[in-house]
Amino acid sequence: MEEFTVTPWEVSGQINYDKLIQQFGTKRIDDGIREKLKRICVDLHVLLKRQFFFSHRDLDLVLQDYEQKKDFFLYTGRGPSGEMHLGHLIPMIFTKWLQDKFNVNLYIEITDDEKFVFKRDAKWEDVQKYANQNILDIAAVGFDPDKTFIFKDSEYIKNAYPLMLKIARKINYSTTKAVFGFNEQSNIGLMFYPAYQAVVTFFEKKRCLIPCAIDQDPYWRIQRDIAEDLGYNKTAAIHSKFLPPLQGIQGKMSSSQAETAIWLNDDDKTVKNKIMKYAFSGGQATIEDHKRLGGRTEVDVAYQWLSILFEENNKKLMQIHDDYESGKLLTGELKQILVDKINAFLKEHREQRKKAEKLVDRFMYSGKLAKEMWGKVLV
Repeated sequence: MEEFTVTPWEVSGQINYDKLIQQFGTKRIDDGIREKLKRICVDLHVLLKRQFFFSHRDLDLVLQDYEQKKDFFLYTGRGPSGEMHLGHLIPMIFTKWLQDKFNVNLYIEITDDEKFVFKRDAKWEDVQKYANQNILDIAAVGFDPDKTFIFKDSEYIKNAYPLMLKIARKINYSTTKAVFGFNEQSNIGLMFYPAYQAVVTFFEKKRCLIPCAIDQDPYWRIQRDIAEDLGYNKTAAIHSKFLPPLQGIQGKMSSSQAETAIWLNDDDKTVKNKIMKYAFSGGQATIEDHKRLGGRTEVDVAYQWLSILFEENNKKLMQIHDDYESGKLLTGELKQILVDKINAFLKEHREQRKKAEKLVDRFMYSGKLAKEMWGKVLV
């Protein structure tokens, strides 16, 4: 089988998610956990039903705490290296569902510092521009502005620094080197950053649950090594797979390759052009062959995207699957279904983004949770 790479900074190759669970030492979200979630939440998000969120650390303990009337909190984040695309938004959509179902606090870290020290050619003013744009896209998802605190690392550092130092003192160089592959050429900003990434997991004296793509898991391994020594719970996590790039099912959608991604600010025409031109097809070389032999949904990107999130109706998805596999549905027709779904999704997002302009201040400074966080120094 082809080799693959999954780190916080690189995802490539044909990813074997079963093997990745073994390598990372996580657990698969099994039927028992899904049934418990369904019992608590009444229904399941499509990203759970379709097993796009597939792996976890201590999700069972989070649910056990909740059933015992113990609260927990949510934490996720965004590295502002550029505009946001659909792949960036999926964990946010799922996080909103969790907040709605469990009515808990949510902390969203905007890692402007990490993106600046990681990207050697990054300009600080560009990172800040992207951070502000990303925050607006995140606010548009519809989180509770009084139970959500969105903050930029560079601004909140004065409140977080004492606690960060306690965390940093517990993490040695050999640990970060082993987890992240740092070497003599790695700048010291990168080496120190994991301490800030862990700070948010200590914002409350409750168990923390982090919804994220599985490439971010190494950060939480370090937190879990030191949490109990500092008097906190080991953080829990629920991991997603990667939304495949348009060109094929290997790797993930990449910010550095614009043609692999659908951006949140792409207009209708751009979306159609990208999907029609770049989306990898599971169809046959000619229409005649396709009608005779049928298409392959397991490699067709348009079908994969529909099955992950953009066609929630199981009956409709199964009909699309069967029609494409039989050759009744042509590749161009399948792609058009996705084009219509994506453009409707982005239209709604743009409308919500406009409304969110008035809410950003509440998320960051004036909302109930935001004021509480700005009113204390973490020690």
